[in-house]
Amino acid sequence: MRIEDIQVPGKLSKTETELRVSFLEHVGMIPGGEKLKACIQCGTCTGSCPVSYAMDIPPRELIALFRAGDLETIFRSNSIWTCASCYACQVRCPAAIKITDIIYALKQTAMERKIYSRKFPVHAIYNAFMKNMRRFGRLNEPRLMTYYFLISGFWKAFAFLPLAFRMAVKGRLDYRASKIKDIKNLRKILKAAEQLDMPVEYEVKPYMESAVGYKAVG
Repeated sequence: MRIEDIQVPGKLSKTETELRVSFLEHVGMIPGGEKLKACIQCGTCTGSCPVSYAMDIPPRELIALFRAGDLETIFRSNSIWTCASCYACQVRCPAAIKITDIIYALKQTAMERKIYSRKFPVHAIYNAFMKNMRRFGRLNEPRLMTYYFLISGFWKAFAFLPLAFRMAVKGRLDYRASKIKDIKNLRKILKAAEQLDMPVEYEVKPYMESAVGYKAVG
């Protein structure tokens, strides 16, 4: 570990500083995203979330960890990937904080920085899905899961053998897949979408490297 990355009270490490700057840039694109600093830690978001039981860090604690300057712990958790995007937390928040949109900003930052949960490789299923679509233009579940296990760890497939057997008995495990008509144009669309830059205008607030907590959002 380098001396500049050592965490000391009242000062962010170099890694945390970079993560926070990137995250705040995405939050700045959310209309009303600055309300993040209005959180009163009432827990309404966690109480409203239908999947909080499956999160290792519930929504209220996500905000608290950001306040404490610990973004890397958030990115290493499964919470932002478990979010069902139901917007229950956002609708019920008494401070009108756009929690679901902020979670999307966290996802975007995690993908840009390639920081993923070690126990919940949801990015692997995304990569497997896109590989399937680029190759065939349609989803084939057996191929999707094959791609997923090759990316995330082939030994995980053994736990799914009973399910695979039941699917095979019912004729739902057909590995054959045919391409859709005009697959070339679909690939062009996907490529164009990946290269598309959404025009965004937002205020870039000055950032202090030593800022911790709400000071970081102005």
